[in-house]
Amino acid sequence: MNYPNRQEIKDILNRSKTIAVVGLSDKPDRTSYMVSKVMQDAGYKIIPVNPTVQTVLGEKAYSSLKEIKEHVDIVNVFRRSEQLFDVAEEFLQIDADVFWAQLGLENEAAYNLLKENNKIVIMNRCIKVEYAMTR
Repeated sequence: MNYPNRQEIKDILNRSKTIAVVGLSDKPDRTSYMVSKVMQDAGYKIIPVNPTVQTVLGEKAYSSLKEIKEHVDIVNVFRRSEQLFDVAEEFLQIDADVFWAQLGLENEAAYNLLKENNKIVIMNRCIKVEYAMTR
């Protein structure tokens, strides 16, 4: 699997404004919450995607990506690797630019599906760490 290099990731983060976070927890001790809080504090709009919560980080939560009406620059995924293909299929139904699976998450079938549809794919990288490295 071939992912964007550090410079390309920096460019993606610099031009992006809105991050939909699939699997964002409302529990402050969870990695998804901590990472999203850092990105929100850095100026990104966070859109929680989690059917089990109402709001996270002061933002209305959505049950699915398809419910989001605005443009999404990055879909940041905090779901198990085996669930990435289903998220990738839904990702293709919305107008989003970058599919980003967090550190420790990779799925070759999801990667292949997204690349066949000419999408930018980043897997097994922490968006917070990559953001910090670009500053």
